[in-house]
Amino acid sequence: MRVILIDDEKPALAHIEWLFERDGRLQVAAKFTSARDGIQDVRDTPAHIVFLDINMPGLNGLEAAEHIRSINPDIRIVYITAYSEYAIEAFELNALDYLLKPVHPERFKKTITRIIEDYSRGKPEKQPLPGRQVLCFKRLAFHDDGKTNTSLRLRTLKAQELFAFLLHHKDQWVAKQQLLDTLWPDSDYEKAMMLLHTSVYQIRKLMKDWKVEALVEFALDSYRLTSNGLKLDVEQFEQGVAAIRAIDTEQQRIAAEQTLSLYAGDYFEEHDFLWARQRRDELRAKYVRFVRSLIHYEMNAGHEQEALKRLLLLHEQEPYSDELCRQILKLLGKMGEREALALYYDDFARLLLEELNCEPEPETKHVMKQLKGAQLK
Repeated sequence: MRVILIDDEKPALAHIEWLFERDGRLQVAAKFTSARDGIQDVRDTPAHIVFLDINMPGLNGLEAAEHIRSINPDIRIVYITAYSEYAIEAFELNALDYLLKPVHPERFKKTITRIIEDYSRGKPEKQPLPGRQVLCFKRLAFHDDGKTNTSLRLRTLKAQELFAFLLHHKDQWVAKQQLLDTLWPDSDYEKAMMLLHTSVYQIRKLMKDWKVEALVEFALDSYRLTSNGLKLDVEQFEQGVAAIRAIDTEQQRIAAEQTLSLYAGDYFEEHDFLWARQRRDELRAKYVRFVRSLIHYEMNAGHEQEALKRLLLLHEQEPYSDELCRQILKLLGKMGEREALALYYDDFARLLLEELNCEPEPETKHVMKQLKGAQLK
């Protein structure tokens, strides 16, 4: 078992090495006062355990750990710190253990025992399960075979947003600085880095617990969420829309309904992430166009009730739309619903007056006048 030490303080390195010699169960293969030199050693020669100081100048221990894990995700890391606040966070950073300076021999023995026990258990076999789906419409959620997995959750709101942001850029590298600027714009660098690493760990742990092959990778000061084993409702929706270029048959209508069932709400609607708004608007526009295509088919194929339900739902979501109001009025007129037609127009006109202090568009008034005239004939 190859062990290396990384700490910018030579006395601290010498003390840890002495503790290894005193304990006798493991030996130190190399020690470094520079994080970059330690990373290069891991790249050149495989290591199993890294004892890593958190608070180092330049490239600190948290950043160094990301580089080390990008070389070998299975390396165990023991953090060393003189600051108790970092110790609290250590296990949130996927550390095997942590040691507070000055390191006491008895505490050190417990760490070595933990390392040996951890390695004796071996690496658990991954057994991916089918039916994994990440939901982005309305709210971030995780589904197993169509049911929400309530046991899976990210502990903090920022971890949720980071996961959503990486999903938003799935399979693309996102610069670390962009993540810090987007999610923690008001935090100082050290605090933001700690929060970033804690959030990344939460996401990695969730993926591991969920038994999917997706990974949060780190390289060249950037992060990437791979798509292995992840199905997104957004992607399934867009694929469904692209596959149905026109709705001309009952079979296509049924397929369209299945695609629309994926759209449970706008893209990350309940989270209202600022960075998601452009994508939200794009998906919303695609959804509206697709619904209108389906409505057009249903109106011409004798499915007026289904068409009316869809129009009413769209108008509920866009209550000030004169165009949707006109479509609903025409359909109600076609269905012979005279009272409902008059009530709907009056409610729409009242809404515009009370909330926007305006009247329906001249075209909407003209449609209503025509429909009233047709009723009197």
